[in-house]
Amino acid sequence: MKKAILAKKIGMTQIFADNGAVIPVTVLEAGPCVVVQKKTVERDGYAALQVGFGDIKPKLLNKPQKGHFDAQLGANAAPRRVLREFRLEDCEQFEVGSEIKADFFAAGDHVDVVATSKGKGFQGAIKRHNQHRGPLTHGSKYHRGLGSLGPGTTPGKVRKGKKMPGHMGAKRTTVQNLEIIRTDAEKNLILIKGAIPGIKGALVTIKSTVKV
Repeated sequence: MKKAILAKKIGMTQIFADNGAVIPVTVLEAGPCVVVQKKTVERDGYAALQVGFGDIKPKLLNKPQKGHFDAQLGANAAPRRVLREFRLEDCEQFEVGSEIKADFFAAGDHVDVVATSKGKGFQGAIKRHNQHRGPLTHGSKYHRGLGSLGPGTTPGKVRKGKKMPGHMGAKRTTVQNLEIIRTDAEKNLILIKGAIPGIKGALVTIKSTVKV
């Protein structure tokens, strides 16, 4: 069954397994996500759920957003800061207004995590592309600079896609096949083994892995 949920990255810590091994984990505040709208095959051509995550003051909404929440959830319902759409296999079991919590996943599940990576600013080729430095011996005046950019003869140009210095990070990144170590439905927490992209407080999408 395909599963998905929105979460906020809290940070990293470590826990101990039953055999005493130390497991580094990333702590995520997963949900609760509210089902804002149901897409159906008859009306929309496909089946999906639009879910909302995070609180926002109603005065910060524009008129189209307010009208959407009022039409789907009612005028007295609390709006959500983030809206995302997930195509789950069994969308019929969810109703508008129902919540998706951390216990939607279980310990041992393998998931793909999508987030925006940390921005590193402008970086050189060594840090950005893991290229090697030049010699540090006497007479060498080119230590961390970029190497050859291309041939001096035909075609005498820089090929498209050449790895060069530039802006690093701040991109949508997916880490696949991570294991869920523990879930806590009361505190809405999911502990995932290892590190995931993004800064503390970053919006994270957790969904069932496509590779088993």
